[in-house]
Amino acid sequence: MPLDRRLELSPEEMRALGHRVVDLVVEHFSTLAEQPVAASASRAQMEARLREPPPDAPRGWEATVDRVAREVFAPMSHPAHPRFFAYVPGPGNFVGAMADALAAAFNPFAGAWMVAPGPAQVELVTVDWLRALCGLPEAAGGAFVSGGSMANLTALAVARHRRLGEDFGRAVIYCSDQTHSSVERGARVLGFRADQLRKLPVDGGYRLRMDALQGGVAEDAARGLVPFCVVANAGTTNTGAVDPMPAIAGLCRAHGMWMHVDGAYGAAAALTEAGRRALRGMEEADSISIDAHKWLFQPFECGCVLVRDGGALKDTFRLVPEYLRDSDRATEEVNFRDWGVQLTRGFRALKLWMTVQVFGMDALRDAVAWGVRLAEAAEQELRASQAWEVVTPAQLGIVTFRHRRPGLDDAGMDDLQRRMTAALAEDGFALLSTTVLDGRTVLRLCTINPRTTEDDVRETLRRLERFGRELA
Repeated sequence: MPLDRRLELSPEEMRALGHRVVDLVVEHFSTLAEQPVAASASRAQMEARLREPPPDAPRGWEATVDRVAREVFAPMSHPAHPRFFAYVPGPGNFVGAMADALAAAFNPFAGAWMVAPGPAQVELVTVDWLRALCGLPEAAGGAFVSGGSMANLTALAVARHRRLGEDFGRAVIYCSDQTHSSVERGARVLGFRADQLRKLPVDGGYRLRMDALQGGVAEDAARGLVPFCVVANAGTTNTGAVDPMPAIAGLCRAHGMWMHVDGAYGAAAALTEAGRRALRGMEEADSISIDAHKWLFQPFECGCVLVRDGGALKDTFRLVPEYLRDSDRATEEVNFRDWGVQLTRGFRALKLWMTVQVFGMDALRDAVAWGVRLAEAAEQELRASQAWEVVTPAQLGIVTFRHRRPGLDDAGMDDLQRRMTAALAEDGFALLSTTVLDGRTVLRLCTINPRTTEDDVRETLRRLERFGRELA
């Protein structure tokens, strides 16, 4: 292969490489259910495979792609697998993957309208779809970001700017002890001290207790502090619990506080009638985070931050140095670089936009409803067996449970749950994760993948029960 200072392949080579990559992707998607859900390797093993100086001479695309398939993607778990029930799965879809390839190939600078009006308009339209889904008014705005962590950080930055300005040393943020860790990390990045984030207790359903919130706000105000923001959960990662958002919204209005809803995983449930009922009050939020790479079935990364006041993002982040003045033109043109942290940003919106164009919203709605039904079916299976204790009922596609084994103390029971999960992963059939609720280790099943079948769930529970008997 001759050297090419332009870093280009011939048209024939590009087509051959593209066909090879697409073949690999099609093979991956079409055989997911037959693949082991989890594979891993130690740091030492991966160092032995991949640690090397950069090659000076070309190795060719054929050998490189084969190596990627063999040594990079083989030793990994597959979040798109129908029996990947751990954490919050990333089901992805082929259209979204191809959209990412298109976006990478055309490589638009999605920060300025002047150089990429088409991508900017697609982002505006797709953000507006999510705005309507979450029930925010037409004046709301938003932008695509890497995921829920950046969406939460961005929302907190806007809240700080709008409610506090530069003086935030006495401000207090409130959330439940079930809130995602990204909220704490975002607050830290923004300069809030650890004592400025109040983690409040939850009720028996793992929802933020309003009496604790009301008491905390009153106590802090009496001490001369500034209660300024409440983070409400629209589906916690641990259990799928939804905080009492109508009551939180009322409290925020009464005290002039900002209400942010972390809907990174759960907000998409608003596609269904049952989900809209469960998420009542989300539409009253000042800001919302939602991840399309979770329950809207997109490849990573595809998060979005929504803000009720569409101008608040620009007010918070806009800077126009001299080298960007040429692209700072008509007021109706949207420069997404002004709406968040990133100046150079990719075209994340395309994958969701193309997925909706190809499949339609009804398909996404049915897929979300299927995930909810699967968790409910899992709960029924668990309740039908004396081997299981349902810890939290099915909520927004998540159910938590615990294996019963008479004669074991609490520590032994906790250890058994962890060993059962490890045995299932080693088996290769399915992958679950554990979490801790009220000091007890529990098993957690998240069923948001539309490829998952009821048989997948039943067989996973059957194998877990067998491992529980064998390991006790």
